[in-house]
Amino acid sequence: MKFSTLFLQTAAGGNAQAGGSMGFLLMIILIFVVMWLFMIRPQQKKQKEVEKFRQGLKKGDKVVTIGGIYGTVVEVKEKTLLLEVDQNVKIKVDKSSVVNDFSDAQQA
Repeated sequence: MKFSTLFLQTAAGGNAQAGGSMGFLLMIILIFVVMWLFMIRPQQKKQKEVEKFRQGLKKGDKVVTIGGIYGTVVEVKEKTLLLEVDQNVKIKVDKSSVVNDFSDAQQA
């Protein structure tokens, strides 16, 4: 085998490996972009909506807590709410525990 033939075979093999690793890198980047579009971005949007909802709470709003307690907002403070869960029964809860508004839902 001549030296020039050996040199050409080695050079061709080196380029194939560089192209393969470039394709692998491109595939990994594509996977991260898809994960961001379908998983991370929607979750961030939802968190912003929930935070906006919590900041907009006012007296008279009917809400549900994480623990499943239904009540009407009686008082709003910076980090807490006073909920009336029954006549003359009020509880203090953290704003972050409020997850939903049920004003439109039908009560049982």
